[in-house]
Amino acid sequence: MAEIRELTVTEARARVLAGVGPLESETVPLLAALGRVLAEHAVSDIDVAPFDNSMMDGFAVRAADLAGAREAAPVALDVTGAVFAGEDGAGACVVPGSAVRIMTGAPVPAGADAVVMVERTAVLSGDGGVGSRVALAHAPDVGENVRRRGEEVEAGGVVLRAGEVVDPAAVGLLAATGNARVAVRRRPLVAVLSTGDELVSVGDRPRAGQIRDANSPMLAALLAEAGAEPVVLGGVGDDEAATREALLRAAASADAVVVTGGVSVGDRDFVGGLLGELGEVYCRRVRMRPGAPNTLGRLGGVPFFGLPGNPTSAWVGFHLFVRPVLRAMAGFATVDRPVVMARLSHDVSKKQDRAYYVRGRLSSEPGGLSVESAGPQSSALLTAAHRANCLIVLDLPAGLVPAGTFVPCLRLDVEEGTP
Repeated sequence: MAEIRELTVTEARARVLAGVGPLESETVPLLAALGRVLAEHAVSDIDVAPFDNSMMDGFAVRAADLAGAREAAPVALDVTGAVFAGEDGAGACVVPGSAVRIMTGAPVPAGADAVVMVERTAVLSGDGGVGSRVALAHAPDVGENVRRRGEEVEAGGVVLRAGEVVDPAAVGLLAATGNARVAVRRRPLVAVLSTGDELVSVGDRPRAGQIRDANSPMLAALLAEAGAEPVVLGGVGDDEAATREALLRAAASADAVVVTGGVSVGDRDFVGGLLGELGEVYCRRVRMRPGAPNTLGRLGGVPFFGLPGNPTSAWVGFHLFVRPVLRAMAGFATVDRPVVMARLSHDVSKKQDRAYYVRGRLSSEPGGLSVESAGPQSSALLTAAHRANCLIVLDLPAGLVPAGTFVPCLRLDVEEGTP
């Protein structure tokens, strides 16, 4: 196979996102839908509110009876009934010259067209309940402090539309409208595989020449945070036949495959060659730092991401390539986190004409944002990634980027679609 040219980050992202669409839907219990995308319109089985009810503790009245009422000239009314939340209010009625004591959420009694909050009243006789006489120092508008039946949605009406994301407020709205189970886009199932003879699991103590596999648990955490379901397949040594079998097994068991290591051009880097043999290669290198040897393509009909073995390179590659694809598969309309401009607080030296992704920290300052390095930028170290809340994007010619330069920063601390 002819060598595939090195792509820019923009070109590589366009290739991996091309043709990626939402997965099929599944119906889940309401709380399991949190953070997911609705696949179908959700419809209410009742009017919400189901009846006219009071927004306040106070008195249900006829607005006409209180025309002109004010602090200096309150209007006195007789309390002829009381209605509490949970009651049907059938026995209460407001007639001219009367009021009914009412609590928040209680049905508005017949004859009433407004509610005056208790803070705008004074008891003239009695205890404020039935048989009392009260002075009301406020002239309400018709409908004041009344939640109308069907005000939010009528029975049979659409509560949330397909494509909307279920957030906590949406959970409450769905609950109020009888949607105990909802149709949402399925979470992507993603196989995670690490390659390399040098890797041992987190519970093992490395011997000479060995390192713990940090990539698998890190990627599993990134996948879970992105709303996917990680399937950690463990590690495979630097053996071509074993790597081939592991790749085929991963592609057959998931909606996407993420592999770390084995993607460069070393004697034991088999991933790129095997992807060309077994699937489709989009690129073997991307014009970026860290993480140039990204092998991207498709295997077994599913997106394939061969990320570098250095942990930070894999971490950056995940944010740039993997997460946007997972968002698209999960049905989200917005796949990219926001980019903001910030003032660089120190010089940065660029040694190569490729896009640099510096792990940075954004801070507020008068008039805008400033950004600085989050720590040592070695691709083998994760401390700066841990401290970072953004990626400083330096897609500039090689040379010095001086302090004070305004640079784009990809935010990592806010959700996609956030203004």
